[in-house]
Amino acid sequence: MTIFSAVAVYFVIWWTVLFASIPFGLRTQEEEGSVIPGTTASAPAGSHMRRVVIRNSIVAALIYGALYGGNYWLGWSLDDLPRIIPDFPD
Repeated sequence: MTIFSAVAVYFVIWWTVLFASIPFGLRTQEEEGSVIPGTTASAPAGSHMRRVVIRNSIVAALIYGALYGGNYWLGWSLDDLPRIIPDFPD
């Protein structure tokens, strides 16, 4: 695997994990009990993006490491995935 391919795969994993993990730990202004005038009650209470980015990078690195290890040591590839769509007879 070239370095470009490795970075591209990590990039895709990182963004996928980011969009899946953004809502975790998010507290709204209404839940905190301090709604700022001019904003909706469902707006986030504070910026938590630093924690999300750090947590996201660690989780993405673990997923990438598992995929890399499975490919390198176990020889797994996309061809080893089970078929989702069965073969129908002609």
